[in-house]
Amino acid sequence: MKLNIYTFFIALFILNSCSVEPKKINYGQDHCHYCDMTVVDKTHASEYVTKKGRAYTFDAIECLVNDLNENKNEDMMAFILVSDYSSPGKLIKATEATYLISEKIKSPMGANLSAFEQKETATKHINKDEGKLYNWEQLKTKFSK
Repeated sequence: MKLNIYTFFIALFILNSCSVEPKKINYGQDHCHYCDMTVVDKTHASEYVTKKGRAYTFDAIECLVNDLNENKNEDMMAFILVSDYSSPGKLIKATEATYLISEKIKSPMGANLSAFEQKETATKHINKDEGKLYNWEQLKTKFSK
């Protein structure tokens, strides 16, 4: 009986230690994997987590996109997450976000790039702040040039 309980807890420990999850960004402490700036802006931070569980944080979405375009295969990623501009600190799936480039919304690295979970919210910002909307594929293409 004792052996079964021990076996159960060991198996539970192994399963929990193998799970890959997004990492909480420590604003003011974490550094951008791409440009090495301190990550402080909750409206523009981003991260990806590899399938092996290694997390990389970025101070701006453009740093994440540039890093992926230059160095990484998206198929190796378990998570690619960006901050929802309308909910600072909330990370959303990069592939499902709507992106806005607007000179009226400044981002840490100067690309004026923000992400929105809801396309309707991004459209409201277009009406107020001007700019242009992109989806994930369009954004990667824009930054690959």
